[in-house]
Amino acid sequence: MIVIRKYCIALIFSGLTAFAFAQHGSEPTSPKTEATHQPTEATHEVPTSGAETAEHGAEMHGDCPCGAHEEKEEEFSAGDNAVHHIADANAIQIIGDVYFHLPVILYAPGQGWTFTYSGAFKPEHHGNGTLAKDGYVLVHGNVMRIQDPAFPKGEVALQCDPTHETITTEAGKEKIVYKIGANNTCYHLDAKTTLDGGVMGGGFTSFYDFSITRNVFTMLMTVLLLFFLFRAVANAATRNHGKAPKGLQNFIEPFYTFIRDEVARPNIGPKYEKYMPYLLSAFFFILGLNLVGQIPFFPGSANVTGNISVTIILALITFLISTFSANRHFWEHTLWMPGVPAVLKILVLTPVEILGLFLKPFTLLLRLFANITAGHIVIMSFVSLIFIFGGAGKSMSGTITGIIASVPLSLFMMTLELLVAFLQAFIFTMLSAVYIGTAIEEPHHDAHH
Repeated sequence: MIVIRKYCIALIFSGLTAFAFAQHGSEPTSPKTEATHQPTEATHEVPTSGAETAEHGAEMHGDCPCGAHEEKEEEFSAGDNAVHHIADANAIQIIGDVYFHLPVILYAPGQGWTFTYSGAFKPEHHGNGTLAKDGYVLVHGNVMRIQDPAFPKGEVALQCDPTHETITTEAGKEKIVYKIGANNTCYHLDAKTTLDGGVMGGGFTSFYDFSITRNVFTMLMTVLLLFFLFRAVANAATRNHGKAPKGLQNFIEPFYTFIRDEVARPNIGPKYEKYMPYLLSAFFFILGLNLVGQIPFFPGSANVTGNISVTIILALITFLISTFSANRHFWEHTLWMPGVPAVLKILVLTPVEILGLFLKPFTLLLRLFANITAGHIVIMSFVSLIFIFGGAGKSMSGTITGIIASVPLSLFMMTLELLVAFLQAFIFTMLSAVYIGTAIEEPHHDAHH
């Protein structure tokens, strides 16, 4: 009976997962087809203001000057749906058109700072805003800026959902350009500035986004939960000094003991205590984010450790600690290995060792990012079976077949992801300890020396 009860609970939780993820799955991302024509630019009209603007923004109506009304509805795309789900956003979708709004902090050179919140854009279907505010709009939950500097400031009603076209840049790369209609004019939009040098499709644009996004909100919430958790454990340890641990202390203490005895002490050596605060912080921070990301409904489901920006910073901290803690012995064997011919050192060993210094943090960040992202994508792909078999709601029998196939597969994958959440936190901490231990290792002398 206990096994049956646990299985029923698991099925209920998996059903909630499918339902929560379906809120994203039922909303397709931007269509892939390119615009078939270039809309004619109309003259700027003075926008309505006050109550008329708010009322107009509540209902998208009329012909879209960007031609969005002529585009055909796209078939459901499991890949686009999965990518949309794991992406960061300026608002958190709870269910349907209900959002948890977050602070929006924007800066544009020449315009200055804009402080607002995502609710000011009146997001509705697909996370698209119905109002523009100071030249900014909300597109699929993300803030974009209207390129035209003549666009009126304040609140301006939008005529339709954003559309887009695919263009080819001077470098020969394809780029998606979004457009929005307002005041009977089609305006081109800028995405926020990203410091990826264009490698991942970003780069410098007309504005910077310093907002509290979904990922930032999840990190702050996780840090707060960990603070209260460890505060309670510390108080319990003080009260029960000299006694057997119990409660939360009894639950957390094995994790601490494991990191100390199986990770830090064997890999770092006698000086392990100096690095224990960082190793424990990294382990519980990554574990906390991974576990919160497993919750399929608000305030969970954020793909924080699957965001490469987060893993880059974590790997960079490990790199800085190990590099600045390195002793003379480490640098001697890295830059000028003793007992090896100079030609071999200059041409082979030293370049390889220097390259290895930067490859270590790269593999560290890539391993965490890839494993967590892959898990979220696979789960979303399984949930998407409901819409694939059901023809996005056209076939009831297909939908039921999709549910029958999706629920067990999603349940299995979520169980596997729970293991991965602990495993990736452990691997990151273990490798960090190995890199630090390698950097501070003292030279070994034979007994006869």
